[in-house]
Amino acid sequence: MKSIKRFVAVVIVCVAIALPASAQFSFGIKAGAKINEIPENIGAFEFDDCAGFTGGIMGEFTFPIVGLGVDASVMYSYEPISAEREYGKKETSYTGANHYLDIPINLKYKLLIPAVEEFVAPYVFTGPNFSFMLSKDTQSFDQYFTQNPVEVAWNLGIGLELFNHLQIGASYGWGLNKYITDYEILDGNVADANRYISNGNRKNCWTITAAYLF
Repeated sequence: MKSIKRFVAVVIVCVAIALPASAQFSFGIKAGAKINEIPENIGAFEFDDCAGFTGGIMGEFTFPIVGLGVDASVMYSYEPISAEREYGKKETSYTGANHYLDIPINLKYKLLIPAVEEFVAPYVFTGPNFSFMLSKDTQSFDQYFTQNPVEVAWNLGIGLELFNHLQIGASYGWGLNKYITDYEILDGNVADANRYISNGNRKNCWTITAAYLF
């Protein structure tokens, strides 16, 4: 019995040493498109889904034997905003844009199929995304509401790795905190203002990217 325990212990130690030794690190460039889903109605505003773009650098740490790894990126994101505000019978259109520094960190699993993995490897990934507002061109909105300067989302996605270098992925991110932190109080109605910035006030996002790892 003791010999079996010793054998198992030796195997565990050998695996623990071998995995870091066989781990691979890659880095490269990444770019793509983002489509934001802002709650359709916030107060008197009716928001439209808007497409923007993102680009930056990416690093990936992978254990080839098990296909498990972690990736992280530092990305610049340009996110337009478009909405209409109805006041009585008058309807006014507003446009603007936000500039973010995005840091997504994902746990990734690649399906490594012998004789095929060198050419194509599907993968799934999930993890948090932290968005820090760098600046905004939304002066027309500022008189009505305040946007959260730090947004947190949780991403879930799938992708394909081609020839061990090119990764094409798509993900959906669920907003975890409020998109609007403060809203104008209309006619002194505090209850309505609180409703406008309730827990349902979260921004979700589709992201499609292509990355080339060196």
